[in-house]
Amino acid sequence: MPELPEVETIANGLNQRVSGDRIESVWLGSKKEPLKSPATAIARTLEGAQVERVRRVGKHIVFDLNSNGRGKRSQWIVHLGMTGRMLTVAAGTELAKHTHLVARMASGRELRFVDPRRFGRLEVRDSVFSGPGAEPLEISREDFAGLFHGRTGLIKSLLLNQTLLHGVGNIYADESLFRAGVRPRRRANTLTRSELAKLHAALREVLKEAIAAGGSSVSDYVDADGEAGFFQFQHRAYGREGQPCLVCKTKIKKIVVAGRGTHYCPRCQK
Repeated sequence: MPELPEVETIANGLNQRVSGDRIESVWLGSKKEPLKSPATAIARTLEGAQVERVRRVGKHIVFDLNSNGRGKRSQWIVHLGMTGRMLTVAAGTELAKHTHLVARMASGRELRFVDPRRFGRLEVRDSVFSGPGAEPLEISREDFAGLFHGRTGLIKSLLLNQTLLHGVGNIYADESLFRAGVRPRRRANTLTRSELAKLHAALREVLKEAIAAGGSSVSDYVDADGEAGFFQFQHRAYGREGQPCLVCKTKIKKIVVAGRGTHYCPRCQK
């Protein structure tokens, strides 16, 4: 599933291409699973709306809209799920299989939502979507530590809890824990203030580096132009089971935490 850096990359690309453009018409496919809002509501909200900005909130792409030229503000919210793609293409480009939405823009571009497994979701709303948890790139060191105060859950599980921190997923939890030197199965309430400060700094560092590299393409992820990211070549823990640690040469181990494959160094992480 695309995580914060991948969604940030896509949202930034979309913002560059469609900010200020107007949606002239919308085509929706026959599959109901991707539609969190009714098809009629999606078409009514999008058609005629001007895209003011595209941005990321957690793992969601949010289109801020000026709807129908009447000054009414609304939002189009896209969650990519496991295999969803939000692409900008030229009008007349062959329609890919598993395309569930085509928004035709006044500029001649088309926005297309493609999702083979149909775990992605399309939603429109009039209220402001702020996401379920804190923003990892904005939360202070003190507030970050406060999220875990008194919690006995495993630190990896809590990093994945979107009601605490939205946007962090499996890849960047593993990578930040590695850089902070913290084992993924540590109980959160056993981490010292110094360890939490290191984890806060490591998480921000990893996320910023991944955004700069266009995200990690380890499965289906591509950006708004259909291009892959490059941060997978910089992974220090995730996906490196059995390979030597880049710091101490101990073999990276893989375990399961919160139902997710989890990678760590038995020597470097305590």
